[in-house]
Amino acid sequence: MSKAFDYSKWDNIELSDDEDDVHPNIDKESWFRMKHRSRVEREDREEADKKKIQKEMKNANLRISELSQMIESLNTDDGDDSDDELEDKDGLEAELAALKSANEARDAKLDEYEKNKKWNVDNMCHVVEERTIVNPNAATDKFSNTGYALPLDSPDAKEEKPKKIITPPTTKVKSTEGEKTSSSNSAAPKVKKVDSTPVPPSNSKVKPAPAQIVPKAKAKAGPDHASISMLSYHDFTEKYASTMEEFMAVSSLDKTREFLILHGDIMLQENASNYLLLASLEDEMNGFRDKMRLTARQSQIVSNIAELAKTMKTHPGNVINPFFKRIEEKEHLEGFQTGLEAFVQNLIKRAVVKKKEIDEERAMEEGTDLADVPKDDRLGPGGLDPVEVFESLPASMQDAFESRDTDMLKRALMEMSPEDAEKHLKSCVDSGLWNEA
Repeated sequence: MSKAFDYSKWDNIELSDDEDDVHPNIDKESWFRMKHRSRVEREDREEADKKKIQKEMKNANLRISELSQMIESLNTDDGDDSDDELEDKDGLEAELAALKSANEARDAKLDEYEKNKKWNVDNMCHVVEERTIVNPNAATDKFSNTGYALPLDSPDAKEEKPKKIITPPTTKVKSTEGEKTSSSNSAAPKVKKVDSTPVPPSNSKVKPAPAQIVPKAKAKAGPDHASISMLSYHDFTEKYASTMEEFMAVSSLDKTREFLILHGDIMLQENASNYLLLASLEDEMNGFRDKMRLTARQSQIVSNIAELAKTMKTHPGNVINPFFKRIEEKEHLEGFQTGLEAFVQNLIKRAVVKKKEIDEERAMEEGTDLADVPKDDRLGPGGLDPVEVFESLPASMQDAFESRDTDMLKRALMEMSPEDAEKHLKSCVDSGLWNEA
């Protein structure tokens, strides 16, 4: 069997706790400094003594080497040795033996120093090698030029690509008719041809015809980056929705910091920022004001970290701790709270507009009976009531409005006298049934 490792060298370890043997009437800090100074002075004395011994051994070894050569030369000389030469040889051998004996004593003393050496935090370890490795891609790898983190499997993580506008996800809104889902695309303006399109009749429940499809320009060869971005957001919400919801429920700033450190690769992506923004808007539209404020705060934390990372040109994960350290200061915390309150107020205003847009789109999809709308609200640009004007129109014009057929309306007007056609057309314009271009 191999020899067991000798642990005896660790028997004399001086710990900092050993210096805690201080009288209650003595200042601890002063006592610690005195004990440490005594230890350092003792080690310095030992080190100086060891250097002195090593120097003496070096000189003795040189003399031993010289004496050995002299004795060897005397032994190789031919002829009878004289008495003087014999005396010199005996003296050299005696000096050589004395020097070797002295070196053995010195070596034993060095071994004793090493054996009885007391280990402490200053001499237990030493640096063998020091080097610094710099990543040349540290300033550009895995984060976008907007400061957000990029997913590891994203092609943009290797090569930055132009950002595309991402259409927000669907938003659920509670209404008196029940909770219905409406795409947030309703916030975007729709392209409609209004210069020659008749408006549906005022007292009928006719669904409007679908908007005219404008042919798109021929796309270039290659993948559609907008579609890829939308698919990426869809995959993100399906994969990390539970993590996002958990983050939205965190109320403590300390726990928020810990959560971001653990899940920064998810929470610091731009998709996560969009998710938080839309979630806070949805909470406000559904009447959850307190939940909206908490989600808005989490959204602003992520946005501020990304903005700070953009300024510092580094990965957002590197500025999590600096950001939270910064808002511990009263001045920066007040600035953050001010920005958060402004963000909340904008959300409240946007929720009102967004809900109105969704209600209008739902009404257009389901059809609206203008007779149910108050008369003051349904008056056209010329001050005429579209319900009354529609009832006064000839049957041919009513059929044209109901079918939204422009050619049928033109034929109906051509069959009338110029005076009647002008009269009916003007009343349609003043009531809003017809939009002139």
